[in-house]
Amino acid sequence: MNWHLHFLGVGAAHAVELGSSAAVFERDGEPLLLIDCGPDTLDRYQAAYGAPPRALFITHTHMDHVAGLERLFFRLWFDEHLRGHTKVFLHATLLPWLQARVADYPGALAEGGVNYWEAFRLVPCTRGFWLDGLWFDVFATRHHAPGTSYGLALDGSFVYTGDTRPIPEVLARYAGGPELIAHDCGLVGNPSHTGVDDIEREYDDSLRAQCLLYHYGSAADGAALAARGFRIIGTDERVLVARPATPRADAG
Repeated sequence: MNWHLHFLGVGAAHAVELGSSAAVFERDGEPLLLIDCGPDTLDRYQAAYGAPPRALFITHTHMDHVAGLERLFFRLWFDEHLRGHTKVFLHATLLPWLQARVADYPGALAEGGVNYWEAFRLVPCTRGFWLDGLWFDVFATRHHAPGTSYGLALDGSFVYTGDTRPIPEVLARYAGGPELIAHDCGLVGNPSHTGVDDIEREYDDSLRAQCLLYHYGSAADGAALAARGFRIIGTDERVLVARPATPRADAG
């Protein structure tokens, strides 16, 4: 059995040519979980898999990570075989923010009579969630304000930071084995995002070796990160990850 992360897009919010940062966790080439849904993510997902996602995790509610949810709503609502089946996992703290972003506008449909979340299966969580017999840990990241962004970890396989400042203490907990760390990183950091100088300063050699960088500002920025010795991932590229560990006894 093969396990991959398929990066549909790897760009920062302004890097349109790189696609909105989003990844799909695959098992034997089949999509299991989409991470984030920016403005162009649904088109990229449909082109890759021929159908909308059946499970989705939202890291945070900036529009370059959730703007595709309106189109996904329409895609699901108007197909009775799809309506109400796509699971949307997110940390419970984010629910008011996501509600305000995508579901509060009066009238999900012009004709009325429709509640936005009826098109989905909304699954709020705190510590993590189960999906197809796997336990996914959810953890807080550092992104401009506490409680606004969360990453995802699958024991033994991968950690996906979402947007974050450096979090060495968190990664020490969730990436202490063979895990790949898909990490937000640009050439220059800011209060919401990690810069390459931050990684060089705050992460030891072991953690840096596990990092695969995405969410950078341009193809030239990606090349500059690679020139400094870091692994980067490109748009529509897949990376092999290790087989997930058997869920812990205390999972769930």
